[in-house]
Amino acid sequence: MKLAPPAIWILLFVSLNGCAKDRSLAPPPDSEQITVTVKVPKELEAETMQVMYRSATCKRITRGASGQRIEVEGHHSIDVQLQRQGLSDLYQASLPKDGGGACKWHLANVIFGVTYADPTRFGENVTSGAGGGVVVIFDHNNSPRGGADIEVDGDLTIRKGYYPRLHESFLGGYRKYIKLEGGGHIYTKYQALQARQVYFEPVFHADFMLYSVGPKIKKEGNYTTITYPDGSVEMDGRLGPSFRKLESIRLAAESKK
Repeated sequence: MKLAPPAIWILLFVSLNGCAKDRSLAPPPDSEQITVTVKVPKELEAETMQVMYRSATCKRITRGASGQRIEVEGHHSIDVQLQRQGLSDLYQASLPKDGGGACKWHLANVIFGVTYADPTRFGENVTSGAGGGVVVIFDHNNSPRGGADIEVDGDLTIRKGYYPRLHESFLGGYRKYIKLEGGGHIYTKYQALQARQVYFEPVFHADFMLYSVGPKIKKEGNYTTITYPDGSVEMDGRLGPSFRKLESIRLAAESKK
């Protein structure tokens, strides 16, 4: 079921201030829709989706390294809340591919993901960290998070495993946060030029917790210490946890059940 909450379209019609041309989005009623669906695991929540439209009609002026004037496509960004589908664990938003308006906007990319719903369950001052993010690019431009890592044809289905990682950081001020470890960058980035349906299912292995502690003093030989779910410790965590090792620990534990 496609859902287009009125609040989303109120945002879509808000104009950018200070522009000579009306740069507001005005999707035509018959615009083709792109639907983004996230299956949200227990303990997590869907993040606000960042949506970017671009326009070749309404240019944006920037400057090159030598100060030369460069014209690039204009852009218009909005935030969209994915809406829960009934009592299910599915959250969804439908976006017009054609943004319309005087600028002839087109849907360029979306940034979304999942994060911990209540990080304070791990301590009063624990905050949510990075991880669990997805970027989908629908045109030939880079997203605000850079270019695509993976190109796909047709609709896009993403099923990706994540592990909880509780980290303590001391340098530059104390922080303790819970993040999602997915074996790669914070955001997994896709280019899906023909996609009309985007489905993201994070597979969350909540029982296999990682702990990591950063160095307290900046000194050669002081690195992040990582403790894996099986109790093994890695003293040099500069490259981050080994996702392959995490998978091996989980599979071994599950095979004994």
